[in-house]
Amino acid sequence: MSTNTEYQPINCDDYEYLELACQRGLALYIELHDGELIEGVADDLFLSKKVEYLKVKTSEGSKDLRLDVIASFSNPELGTIVIKSE
Repeated sequence: MSTNTEYQPINCDDYEYLELACQRGLALYIELHDGELIEGVADDLFLSKKVEYLKVKTSEGSKDLRLDVIASFSNPELGTIVIKSE
């Protein structure tokens, strides 16, 4: 999914799992819709220009991921969550 497309909010339940991951500083394995895999620690959720982002701390530095480009994420405590659009 291109970041040039209109933002599509994710399901509220999925958002709450990401909030929990940020609150606990959980390590996440994230798969994007384009197949890219990202491993990092959930740091923060924020809104910028009406688009929601997840800030993840990775070994390469901090990354801001649009929530609608995330296909799924997993953590041993949370299991695997497949992101659904609203």
